[in-house]
Amino acid sequence: MTPIPPRAHRSDSADGTGLTARDAMLHAPGPQVDDHMAVDVALSVLIGARVPHLLLQDEDGRCAGLVTRAQLAAHRGGSWFTRLRDIPLDRGPFTASTAALGEAEAAMRVRILNVSPVVDEHGYALGVLALTP
Repeated sequence: MTPIPPRAHRSDSADGTGLTARDAMLHAPGPQVDDHMAVDVALSVLIGARVPHLLLQDEDGRCAGLVTRAQLAAHRGGSWFTRLRDIPLDRGPFTASTAALGEAEAAMRVRILNVSPVVDEHGYALGVLALTP
């Protein structure tokens, strides 16, 4: 895992060993869409934004999942009412911003995730943490 970019406000992790997930976030959350959006519309948003994934929000604006282009493409052209909340995707638990970087990486590897939303204590997305090969 490569911390890109390290944050200027670098803080100690909860166990006092160094970087936290917030310090190593790949970037800001990027496009976020409501989880009731239609799959075809979400795919258009993803393509238009030229991003590899979208973060989903619930009705309160909290992180509800992460969906990739491949996941959307697999459900494209289905029923016109297929919503993002109806397709299988990672719905958490997400990476806490205060999680020690090593622990966050280990949890992602166990769950076979290449990217994970980083959320604050209230469940709002702050960014995305990505594993590097």
